Amino acid sequence: MSTMTAPYHLMNNYARWPIQLVKGEGNRVWDESGREYLDFISGIAVASLGHVPPKVARKLHEQVDTLWHCSNLFHIPQQNILAAKLSKLSGLDRALFCNSGAEANEGLIKLARRYAQKVKGTDRYEIITFGQSFHGRTMATLTATGQEKVKEGFLPLPAGFVTVPYNDLEAVRAAVNEKTCAIMLELVQGEGGVHPAEPSFVTGLRQLCDEHGLLLLIDEVQTGIGRTGTWFAFQQYGVMPDAISLAKGLGSGFPVGAVLATEEAAQAFSPGSHGTTFGGNPLAMAAAIATVETIEEDGYLDRVNQLHELLVSRLQQLRSAHPDKVAQVRGKGLLLGMELSIPAADVIERVREKGVLLMLAGPQVVRMLPSFVTTEAEVERVASVLDEVLAEV
Repeated sequence: MSTMTAPYHLMNNYARWPIQLVKGEGNRVWDESGREYLDFISGIAVASLGHVPPKVARKLHEQVDTLWHCSNLFHIPQQNILAAKLSKLSGLDRALFCNSGAEANEGLIKLARRYAQKVKGTDRYEIITFGQSFHGRTMATLTATGQEKVKEGFLPLPAGFVTVPYNDLEAVRAAVNEKTCAIMLELVQGEGGVHPAEPSFVTGLRQLCDEHGLLLLIDEVQTGIGRTGTWFAFQQYGVMPDAISLAKGLGSGFPVGAVLATEEAAQAFSPGSHGTTFGGNPLAMAAAIATVETIEEDGYLDRVNQLHELLVSRLQQLRSAHPDKVAQVRGKGLLLGMELSIPAADVIERVREKGVLLMLAGPQVVRMLPSFVTTEAEVERVASVLDEVLAEV
């Protein structure tokens, strides 16, 4: 029998499922009654190495016994180690560490404005973003987000953002004006329905930024650190951004975010211009270093691409078997969406009742974010459960 009690003292800002998870290992999680679930959400693309990955756990245990926090009043050597690793992997020169994806995107926004005003000496401040995007829940990042539902009740919103249709280069070109300082986008819109950017669109954005002296900002919060089959999604598009944001998979579940930028763009920040009390603390850096090292040393990028092929193949088989219910399969790496012609919430609830955890990416899209340690047998189980549920609904 469940021991879960009503959360009377919590604010009612989450539509939580009737499950209380108390343990995780690999791709399995258990609720308070001992029921086991196969987790194909990974904490929303966070637990990329599965729950409680051993190498990361060991690093955290060592750091717990050494130093938790000292603030950025002091040099933190683990920051230098992680920054060097991320610079080598990305080709970007400088790193700034924070605590979350929203903070990382706030960092991108502040960097872009300050670059235009302090480095370039202009009065530019507007950032072009895209419909159905998602960049976070702070006042600036929800304003940058191209979904009206996240903005309800928070008016007036900060000035300085212009939203145009995704994958529409001409709409971007028309939106650029004397106030524009940057263009900001996700290369796969995860929350917005798992929509990848078209290659010609991304190439065109880079050219447009070069023509007008704008920064190209890429939100890699969900796509970064191997989720799409390369270290960063931008590496599949043949462009170099001026700055990117990272979070989610960077720390294997320990809260950590980052901004990576070119040497030129990074000039915008000088001492006192931006900061954080907890960002880059030794515990977060230990988790992130261990995560990056594990992915690199154990060859997980190859595994992501192998699993992508297998999972997409099985989902396409479901589309063939249920053509009246499955409309499309799309995504990159292990960030996949299955668009349905029926409400996805009904499917997700029934799948959960059968012991598999999936999530929404819009009213009719089932999002799948399995870990990099997923097995072929686990893919087959998820496909089999989906097949059963699609036959039932």
